[in-house]
Parts: sequence; C-alpha cells; structure tokens
Amino acid sequence: MTDAMSQFRPLDPGRVNLMDPLEVQYWCRELGCSQDDLEHAVDAAGDHIAAVRAQLEERQGHHAGARRH
Repeated sequence: MTDAMSQFRPLDPGRVNLMDPLEVQYWCRELGCSQDDLEHAVDAAGDHIAAVRAQLEERQGHHAGARRH
C-alpha cells in the first residue's frame, strides 16, 4: 500500500462511492472484504456505510452457516 493510500479518507465517510477507485480500495481495506463483496453489498443495501456493514456481516453469517452443514 502506498503512503498516499494509507492517508486517504473518503469525502463522505458515511457513504460508499463505487465510482471512485481509491474509495473502493479504502472501503475494502476498512471492511475487510473484496471489491466484489463490496459491490454486492452496495447493490443489496444501498451506499450508506451502516447498511453496507450489516449486509457484509449478514453475508458472512450465511457463508459460515453454509460451511457448518
């Protein structure tokens, strides 16, 4: 990761902007997810960060549950 990326902060920290590649990288790092997962979460829940976090947690729960069976 470049130093510039480590200093990056989104203009609106309450929303995920999928149109900005730096912001996508930032949110993937912050949320511990892939770009694909981030895009699916935003598609399902909208761009508000709380909704995106909840969607990612729900997906992880479904995936973990599927592995247990």
